Amino acid sequence: MSEVQISACPACVAAPAAEEAAHARDVRDTRFVLSLPAIYCAACISGVERELIKQPGVRAARVNLTLKRAQVDADEDVSVDDLISALTRAGYEAYELDAGAISATETDRKGRAILTRIAVSGFAMMNVMLLSIAVWSGASDVTRDMFHWISAAIALPAIAYAAQPFFGSAWSALRVRRLNMDVPISLAILLAGGMSLFETMESGRHAYFDAALSLTFFLLAGRYLDYRTRSVARSAAEELAALEVPRATLADGTVVSIADLAKGALVRVVPGARVPVDGIVVEGASELDRSLLTGESLPVEAGVDTIVSAGEVNLTGPLVVKVTAAGEDSSLHRMADLVAMAETSRNKYTSLADRAAQVYAPAVHLLSLAAFIGWMIATGDVRHSLNIAVAVLIITCPCALGLAVPAVTTAASGRLFRSGMLIKSATALERLAEVDTVVFDKTGTLTEGRPELSNLADIPPHARSVAMALAAGSAHPLSAALFEAARAAGVEPAPVSDIREVPGQGVEGRLDGMPVRLGRAAWLETQALAQTATYLKIGDEAPVAFAFVDHLREGVSEAVTALKRQGKDVVLLSGDAPAAVADIARRIGIDAWDAECLPEAKALRVAELTRSGRKVLMVGDGLNDTAALAAAHVSISPASALEATRVVSDMVLLGKSLAPLGEATQVAVSATKRIKENFNIATLYNLIAVPIALAGFATPLAAALAMSASSITVSLNALRLTRFTKR
Repeated sequence: MSEVQISACPACVAAPAAEEAAHARDVRDTRFVLSLPAIYCAACISGVERELIKQPGVRAARVNLTLKRAQVDADEDVSVDDLISALTRAGYEAYELDAGAISATETDRKGRAILTRIAVSGFAMMNVMLLSIAVWSGASDVTRDMFHWISAAIALPAIAYAAQPFFGSAWSALRVRRLNMDVPISLAILLAGGMSLFETMESGRHAYFDAALSLTFFLLAGRYLDYRTRSVARSAAEELAALEVPRATLADGTVVSIADLAKGALVRVVPGARVPVDGIVVEGASELDRSLLTGESLPVEAGVDTIVSAGEVNLTGPLVVKVTAAGEDSSLHRMADLVAMAETSRNKYTSLADRAAQVYAPAVHLLSLAAFIGWMIATGDVRHSLNIAVAVLIITCPCALGLAVPAVTTAASGRLFRSGMLIKSATALERLAEVDTVVFDKTGTLTEGRPELSNLADIPPHARSVAMALAAGSAHPLSAALFEAARAAGVEPAPVSDIREVPGQGVEGRLDGMPVRLGRAAWLETQALAQTATYLKIGDEAPVAFAFVDHLREGVSEAVTALKRQGKDVVLLSGDAPAAVADIARRIGIDAWDAECLPEAKALRVAELTRSGRKVLMVGDGLNDTAALAAAHVSISPASALEATRVVSDMVLLGKSLAPLGEATQVAVSATKRIKENFNIATLYNLIAVPIALAGFATPLAAALAMSASSITVSLNALRLTRFTKR
């Protein structure tokens, strides 16, 4: 028979258990979240949980039928793919949820919570209205009091639960001694409920529990409709966050958290999977779907040395990617941060709305107090005066004013992001709407920036070797293209010494004591060809021209045509030869152009246009464009631009096509117009509604309906941007 120890010291008994629990927590585990879209009943819950618990290393599994989701706690060596395979074999469709999707679901949960509160307040409202029929029909004395107390028993708990969003927000503001939009709303609900309770306690003839519940119900309904209209214009930052992958599979098959990945690690990406990191393909060939990041619908080929970004989808073949950045350092995460900052930052319209709301909130309370005092003096009726004061509190709530700017900003940024345009600056849309002149760089902006040498076979062998040696000392696209073409043809570089780059001109050095130069025609004092070219001069020999073909970037003609249709002047500034620039300008329909522009000349030209009263949009991609981009009223660079150029720019084109430019300027104009319209809607609403409430023609319920309608109108007006079409 075993001996049982009984202790008078509970802590002595608890200590071993606590120690054991602590030891158990020391064992590292992993938490997976699985989506189960096909489950529909309680039997599914037990079936899924039973199947998961059977798997080696799984410690716990819990299924939420409402969310159709399973949360699994397992040892760190358990693979999520094994769990999904086990569920699939058992007949349950399952997928891993990433952090972004879970975050998006958390946002949706707010909408479900509002719906629940609407249901509670609506159910209580209908029951109290039924009880009120007896009072309206003539019930008196004890019968009337009984119905009032039953109404109070239904209404007060329902209000306490359903109106929590308003009460919580108002209390948070009051705790730090400020006013927000929910303060007058909460005060109105409390006054209506409190006044009704007072009437009930005093055996009064009228109680307003139905009005208090109706007020809560319609205010919640307005808030939910506003939530739904804004969720259609879903934040671009949220869309980007949903592309982030929580785990990656290393080349040796080990699954690790993205946070644990080091630079240089090798990650395997199977077909159908999303690329989890920024990196370079070192093995395999496939196609990538970049549509969610760049707006481009066609997949792009990927092979060895292809640069890939987190969030892209691998379509056809397995790839091994060498990590260059992961997690918070990835381009996807940085992009999401930039968009989030742009959406939440302040522009002049945001500041105007905030200043108006700051003045408006205390003015609402003072106006309501003045209405109460005025009607008390005029009538001496406390109930009537209090009703009017409550109506004024509700009807003058500046909800529409507060939504005027953020609803439009979110809708516009989401609209442009889905078209392939990333907004980095809070004021970019506002400034883009004012643009009347668009200045383009040529190489890398209007063209693809990947020039191909077209006449290497016609160049003497000696000149090829010297040009290759000089080109190796320059980062210019033409020099890089020349070097690659020469290397591919098996050319050996000549022994050129003292190589140095002359900014804006070319490269020079010495060969056997002779000066040699590779660069602009004007620098070498020779006649330029009627196409893009760079020129080589060896000593006193005649210059040799290396001709290039650079294809136009996709969507160039569409962008220029759209901008000109909008009445904007289009200018081309390039460092290339006049003949080459004239040819490009003619092909895409640009009448005004300047050639052989050094970086300083581009910046000066933009500054001159600005001084003449023009609002300039500069579109460029090179280091030589940064001064002009910074000097412009607003600036845009392609995603292929240098890092320094993208940092200077206010907006970035995510895809290869320039076509979104024309749409971006139209959306910017439309967004500014919508903001102004929203301000006008809010102003007109108050000009009409406030006098009506002060005159006593609006009940608290009518005021709630009017205030909700104004907020929904503003949100729907902003939502028009998401259905924006070119006209």
